[in-house]
Amino acid sequence: MIKTAALDINDDNTNNSSSSNEMVVTPWEVKGKVDYDRLIKEFGTQPLTSQLLKRIETHTDNKLHLQLERKIFFSHRDLDTTLELYEKGTKFVLYTGRGPSGPVHIGHLVPWIFTLHLQQTFKTRLYFQITDDEKYLVNDERDLKETTKWSYENALDLIALGFKPEDTFIIYNTKDIDLLYDITLEVAKRITYSTARSSFGFQDSTNIGWVYWAAIQAAPCFIHKKLTGENVPALIPAAIDQDPYWRVTRDVAQKLGYHKPAQIHCRFLPGLGTGGKMSASMPETSIFTTDQPNDVKKKIWGAYTGGKPTAAEQRKTGANPQICSIYQYYHYIFEEDPTKLKEREHKCTTGEILCGECKKDITEKLNKFLEAHQERREKAKNIIEQYHIKR
Repeated sequence: MIKTAALDINDDNTNNSSSSNEMVVTPWEVKGKVDYDRLIKEFGTQPLTSQLLKRIETHTDNKLHLQLERKIFFSHRDLDTTLELYEKGTKFVLYTGRGPSGPVHIGHLVPWIFTLHLQQTFKTRLYFQITDDEKYLVNDERDLKETTKWSYENALDLIALGFKPEDTFIIYNTKDIDLLYDITLEVAKRITYSTARSSFGFQDSTNIGWVYWAAIQAAPCFIHKKLTGENVPALIPAAIDQDPYWRVTRDVAQKLGYHKPAQIHCRFLPGLGTGGKMSASMPETSIFTTDQPNDVKKKIWGAYTGGKPTAAEQRKTGANPQICSIYQYYHYIFEEDPTKLKEREHKCTTGEILCGECKKDITEKLNKFLEAHQERREKAKNIIEQYHIKR
């Protein structure tokens, strides 16, 4: 694993270098307790200020999306500039994607749900890149047949959320490399190996496909001009671990005559264990979109909470929702009403509600959500080709 691209941050108050105190955030690995304020400082991004959120409100019927209101999206690059251009008549397109390394889990849906909101609010296009080539290059145990399979499966989940084919274009890198290649060359020619190495931590043992791949991920930022002739900025809603790609892309954008791509960064939905983001590599702590009701129930009832050892103690002293993986599901997706969310938090901290009650409730909510999602996912198989870019 590339080390120098990571933020390896140890607790300053201890000499113990145990992994429980370590934060690592790279495009390929996230582990440990994530300090988002530290990431803003280290990555050089900008926080989403109250002033900027009020500006967004003017375009969204004076009501912020849940993920903005609760600071799930917390950081940005040039979102203010993109809004300024939009207000002067220059529209923007959206770009995000998925590395098809396995099934989609609820954590993957978080930025996609917000992306759908942006698409519907600003009536714009989405270019969605499925990076099957990257997942092949960075993992010696993975072959292209496997990533091709997951590309198809993951695309079904995107469509099931409600994206429409007239405004949503799915790019499969290995299948559509002819569409991307000329833009990729323009980008690659202007990124030095020194820049790439300092941004991503490439080592002598890193394969050259991996080194080149940053230019491929840059291409959808600029593809709209190739397809339509319109030179407009791209806004990228994504988790902050992907930010290094956009830093090198932004460095060359204006040299090529394009707008710098803007980003809006989200937090990671925690897994159901004791810490860290939800990860497909830990299936027992992840809820996948294809999980069946019994799977969900088993995982939720085994989840880590902020509860006390006994019901009597919890009734007396309350629990801690801030470290509870179950509470995060309400916070991120499953309780839209802020008053009800605050009420649940209060009942938790005062001992009025026990962990078992929340687990039962969130299991029901998850299974209801997944049942509807899986029905739409099955229907997506009949229309998936409509989302492919027509040459």
